[in-house]
Amino acid sequence: MGTYIVKAFGTEAPEAALKQMNIDRREVTEKDVEIDILYCGVCHSDLHTARNEWHGTLYPNVPGHEIVGRITKAGNGVTKFKAGDLAAVGCMVDSCRECEQCRKGSEQYCEKGNIQTYNGRDKHLNRQTFGGYSERVVVDEDFVLRVPENLELSAVAPLLCAGITTWSPLKHWNAGPGMKVGIVGIGGLGHMGVKLAKAMGAYVVVLTTSPSKADDAKRLGADEVILSTDKAQMKAAANTLHFIVDCVSAQHDVNAYLKLLKVDGTLALVGAPEHPLPVAPFSLIPARKNFAGSTIGSIAETQEMLDFCGKHNITADIELIRIQDINNAYDRLLKGDVKYRFVIDMSSLKN
Repeated sequence: MGTYIVKAFGTEAPEAALKQMNIDRREVTEKDVEIDILYCGVCHSDLHTARNEWHGTLYPNVPGHEIVGRITKAGNGVTKFKAGDLAAVGCMVDSCRECEQCRKGSEQYCEKGNIQTYNGRDKHLNRQTFGGYSERVVVDEDFVLRVPENLELSAVAPLLCAGITTWSPLKHWNAGPGMKVGIVGIGGLGHMGVKLAKAMGAYVVVLTTSPSKADDAKRLGADEVILSTDKAQMKAAANTLHFIVDCVSAQHDVNAYLKLLKVDGTLALVGAPEHPLPVAPFSLIPARKNFAGSTIGSIAETQEMLDFCGKHNITADIELIRIQDINNAYDRLLKGDVKYRFVIDMSSLKN
């Protein structure tokens, strides 16, 4: 199979800074589309992977799985898109398509492992996949998404990870009118969880350790804000929530939040702390509570989320940066110094 060279930003080792490099993209196959990347969101997963904090990173590594762009070329067998269309790519670019989960439309839970947008294994070239910190990307049309025309494109990019990561559990556990939904943590994930849960009709309660974030939580759509370090507030909120989305990736006491659930309530963890979170048996047993986890959504779910955001005019709160500032952005990300998602203007790579 033929390849061609594009410019990208990536790293060659865990301790190395990201820098400009050249990478290969495969030529468009019958079912592929080529996308000129306009914007790419910066996810904490990018930093974890680039620095090999989750282990198993393949180098050179080009991160980026919140991709928005315009299709420049389509294979002869492509039926869903044409050149000129806006398009998006999220966290995965393929799956086995044969296992039980893939057959039922849950390819994010592919039993053989879905193929990640970066640090995965390209079926065609038999080498690692490279992400969206690049000029262009080539993806099978079945893993490409339509973008609502009415939304600000740069602020759409984080929906492809932060948006779907919070949307999927909210949908799965039927968040909506008559439900009190808690969102733990107001960051890249949490701020999207607040916006989506509110638009779905739920009563939204934000749980934060930062008093300074109370006003912003209300601006995002929260009906109520609870300071989780305030024992009186937490005690008053016990047994009041139907569902909680826990967006915190740092170590924290999950038992404190389980106490807030009603009988049969569920806490779904979407943050990914480095170490195990101890769960006390009696945080669950007396009220038949559930401690669950959730990853990204399927392609169908992601399209549903994008369409919902188009209808309700929902996008992420972003800070737009040049690709040349990515290392500084990573340093700021570690400090939580962004409201609430960095997005790269990819024209800075092409000029």
